[in-house]
Amino acid sequence: MTAPTTVDARGLLCPMPVIRVQDKARGLSSGSRLELLATDAGVHVDVPAWCRVHGHVVKACYEQDGEISMLIELGGALPGNNP
Repeated sequence: MTAPTTVDARGLLCPMPVIRVQDKARGLSSGSRLELLATDAGVHVDVPAWCRVHGHVVKACYEQDGEISMLIELGGALPGNNP
């Protein structure tokens, strides 16, 4: 299995972490994985909501010392990838 693509959104506030994830997802295929690194606790709500809308899945989420690591598996139609 390929290592996930990292999205570093530490220090950014809502809605920027979700925007960074969405931007990074463009060009990736279904089944690809992203690892989001963030410090804004809003990602616990915002990212799963974005995933539900776009057919992606949050596979894991860890928090330590104020830093959140979220593993996202891409699925469904990805913005920017449609012919």
